[in-house]
Amino acid sequence: MTVDELKAHGLPEHVAIIMDGNGRWAKQKGLPRTAGHKEGLTAAKRIVAAAASLGIKYITLYTFSTENWKRAQDEVGYLMGLIKVHLRAEFEFYKKNGIRIAHIGDLGGLPADVQDEIRKAQEDTAHFTGTTCVLAINYGARDELTRAVKLLVEKRADITEETLAGALDITPDVDLLIRTGGEQRLSNFLLWQAAYAEFIFTDTLWPEYNEELFFSHIEAFQKRSRRFGAVPSQ
Repeated sequence: MTVDELKAHGLPEHVAIIMDGNGRWAKQKGLPRTAGHKEGLTAAKRIVAAAASLGIKYITLYTFSTENWKRAQDEVGYLMGLIKVHLRAEFEFYKKNGIRIAHIGDLGGLPADVQDEIRKAQEDTAHFTGTTCVLAINYGARDELTRAVKLLVEKRADITEETLAGALDITPDVDLLIRTGGEQRLSNFLLWQAAYAEFIFTDTLWPEYNEELFFSHIEAFQKRSRRFGAVPSQ
């Protein structure tokens, strides 16, 4: 389908992506893992631009998890530097595509200079009205839920489904969750928000994921019947 045809058939409001396969892509090419992460950044830009061209309201990218700190220090350091430089350098890309940057995760657990760049990117793009690109950095769904419950306890608020949802880092439910790289698990990503998400898993490694595949996955979503536990009407 063309962009216009996809727009005419009911788009997901919130697409979430587990960008898996950077390391394996680099290994296949005989390159260091850092090269895979750099190529993965290029893939992220083209998919965010594709989402913006469709008018998708939210796209959330699993950028760095709370578990990723277990990786080698050199790789973690490279990833932190890549995040920092990317946020600083891509303002014109955000402006051209009307993209607003948001963050979810434990901001305080990140290096101070990375925190500053995340805050600045959010401030600089706050007035853009197109797609919101949510960067999950130092994010884990269990950590998010734990922090939300602690916040409600501190406020002595009633803990209900509504108050808990409101205390989470991100509120909109996920309509479509895509995972690249062949694995079929959530890996502690948006456990609450993905309760009724449609899942698509692809063997394609993230650096090779492109607009054509993304659009085909949007089309596949549009063909699904979403009942949310109800019986379809006769």
